[in-house]
Amino acid sequence: MTAYDVEPGDSVHAGDPVTVDRYTTGARANHWITATCLVLLALSGLALFSPWLYFITAMFGGGQTTRAIHPWIGVVLFFSFAGLFIRFWRANLWKAEDGTWLARLRDVLSGHEERLPEVGKYNAGQKVVFWLMSILIIVLISSGLVMWDQYFYGYTTIEQKRIAVLVHSMAAITIICVWIVHVYAAIWVRGTIGAMTRGQVTGGWAWRHHRKWLRELVGGKSN
Repeated sequence: MTAYDVEPGDSVHAGDPVTVDRYTTGARANHWITATCLVLLALSGLALFSPWLYFITAMFGGGQTTRAIHPWIGVVLFFSFAGLFIRFWRANLWKAEDGTWLARLRDVLSGHEERLPEVGKYNAGQKVVFWLMSILIIVLISSGLVMWDQYFYGYTTIEQKRIAVLVHSMAAITIICVWIVHVYAAIWVRGTIGAMTRGQVTGGWAWRHHRKWLRELVGGKSN
């Protein structure tokens, strides 16, 4: 039984496994491609960033290979995340309840979700991560193209390349931090990872964490 099977007036027995469809197979595949690219870019980028981390290049076949494939992984990341953006940007638009959710962040961290407003498919924290990722990926691909001398050397000056290196490095460090917060939150909120591996969550999880979204599903509103 899924949330779509429950109609007003239906009786649901205690033993019935009620689940809610949260992500399609395509959305999950899109997410994991993006996540894999982010990890590979972080590792290869850190290997090129500091001599102390150069040993990581062995994972990619050596320094020259790492330097060659790093920007191409970035291109894949850009288009993969673009797919996620097209899928989910509407669900991540800011709502009135999001400001209240952020103002009660202490209750979020202490687990007092009964004091929080009902939220849609994504809460304010998830929306902040989504928009930060969107901005940072645009900054990374833009600065990366300026630095990609194999194809774009003649289009920018040396000074512009130096600025791009600085901007690229700062954006990369920031997006790694955002990614760590995203992963930690997914582990911390039990059941979240299952949504992106199986595509479903329990009815109890949806009621506790995204009650407004669950009401819209049961009420027949589109996502």
